[in-house]
Amino acid sequence: MRKIAISIMFASVVAAPLAAQAAPNCTAEAKDKWMSEDAMKAKVATLGYERIKTFKVSGNCYEIYGYTKDGKKAEVYFNPVNGDVVKSEIGD
Repeated sequence: MRKIAISIMFASVVAAPLAAQAAPNCTAEAKDKWMSEDAMKAKVATLGYERIKTFKVSGNCYEIYGYTKDGKKAEVYFNPVNGDVVKSEIGD
């Protein structure tokens, strides 16, 4: 039983930093300073991202899952205050 408890504790210590790395740190500004979701969606479209499957708040970022204008899968994190790309992963 003690080995199980130690294993669970070790797993949670290792997993916590990995989960924290999932979303980047996009802004320290309060949410009342953020662009509206509609304004951000419009900016996302002007940046060439299409067929957005998911648009959500992820930590202190706006995050999308969609496609580039070239048809590549895109996971992109945006600064919600100015709409700048903070992190992007573009696939095939």
